[in-house]
Amino acid sequence: MSLAIVHSRAQLGLDAPAVSVEAHLANGLPSLTLVGLPETAVRESKDRVRSAIQSCGFEFPNRRITLNLAPADLPKEGGRFDLAIALGILAASGQLPAASLDGVECLGELALSGALRPLRGVLPAALAARAAGRALLVPRDNAEEACLARGLTVYAADHLLAVVAHLAGHTPLQPWIAAGLPQPAAAPGDIAEVQGQLAAKRALLVAAAGRHNLLLSGAPGTGKTLLASRLPGLLPALAEDEALEVAAIHSLAGSAALGGWPGRPFRQPHHNASGPALVGGGSRPRPGEISLAHHGVLFLDELPEFSRAVLDALRQPLESGEVVIARAQGTLRFPARFQLVAAMNPCPCGYLGDAERRCRCTPEQVQRYRARLSGPLLDRIDLHLHVRRETPRLQATAEGPDSAALARQVSAAHALQQQRQGCANAHLDLPGLQRHCHLAEADRQWLESAGERLRLSLRALHRVLKVARTLADLQGAPAIARAHLAEALQYRLGEHDGG
Repeated sequence: MSLAIVHSRAQLGLDAPAVSVEAHLANGLPSLTLVGLPETAVRESKDRVRSAIQSCGFEFPNRRITLNLAPADLPKEGGRFDLAIALGILAASGQLPAASLDGVECLGELALSGALRPLRGVLPAALAARAAGRALLVPRDNAEEACLARGLTVYAADHLLAVVAHLAGHTPLQPWIAAGLPQPAAAPGDIAEVQGQLAAKRALLVAAAGRHNLLLSGAPGTGKTLLASRLPGLLPALAEDEALEVAAIHSLAGSAALGGWPGRPFRQPHHNASGPALVGGGSRPRPGEISLAHHGVLFLDELPEFSRAVLDALRQPLESGEVVIARAQGTLRFPARFQLVAAMNPCPCGYLGDAERRCRCTPEQVQRYRARLSGPLLDRIDLHLHVRRETPRLQATAEGPDSAALARQVSAAHALQQQRQGCANAHLDLPGLQRHCHLAEADRQWLESAGERLRLSLRALHRVLKVARTLADLQGAPAIARAHLAEALQYRLGEHDGG
């Protein structure tokens, strides 16, 4: 047979569109032509495939070979098509039964010796192959990752010879059986280990219960970073579809997709991180830190030290829950439904308002320092809390509710929100806000008057309502009361004081 078709998958953000690798042999001067919008690494596959086929003892056809990666208008990149191209050439030249390629998709980069090398982004391809009803053949190092797509038949090999022997029926490969999913990574510590800080612990509980963004301000050594690290221990475990989405993003980024499965991510980028590193992008767009924090927590320590342009790039993802990266060849979307927790000092020296240390900053320095954070960004942070210094105790014992007890409250509040509106309170849109955050007329007027005195924007008032709805959920109250509104407003005062 002079024509063979092998099924494979491209990588386009979190999507894995189907690609048909068509190999055709014709009479004429020996040549190899590759078409179908391949980028440099794909064009170089011709030489890798030729050497791999010859190293395995097969005959490389001395004919005119045309390889088409269809659809032709879809960009193709990387070495993921090497295995499919090699199998297509072998099938078109009659060295492999073409019928054996039906019902299976192939991914893998070939070494010159014919060995199969692992790839990034195998999990999205595995999910797409499962939806298409085909089996998936991958390098052995990617087998465990592909098996996350439950119900998919996965074949794994470490060499082209093993793949050909399987497809020819000589030495069939057995479907890969996962060794077992690893347990979630243990939380870094219990919130009861934090000395004092009852107000901050309460704010963490509210933030976890409604998935609200949180800004902690205070002098150095008050425990802001320690408090932020305890938040993941309060959040409920991911659902399977959420865990798969998180693992798929980490697979695209080249990090360990199975690490911590199915725990919630906790990302802590340095303040020197660039815009593409934080938001995503690059010449070959990859997910940034905010996408790697999808369904988890993004912790930004020393918030004013980040570039203002980088911080302002967070504004749209905080609202929409996704990152849109536009390129000449198309637009990519990465999910970014993360919970922002930020920490900052109240002034450049860090001791403004501190009871023990005197601030050395001038009013102009303090103003310039705070001006690094834009008003629209601060508006999108629901809870603002100034963390006070606690008296240090070297032999302090656990105090207050532990993480497990608070996590049960958070889970109950989450279940209530899912049953009522299908999402967390922080993600309510305007129609949802009007339906589920109804106020009595007197309470509405009181809130509007308070917002006017505090000079809060309409967006900030909406976020006060969302926090109040969370406070009511934590109490199991069906309606928002004046006490819930008052506490929610307390979490906006950090915008106007030393925090």
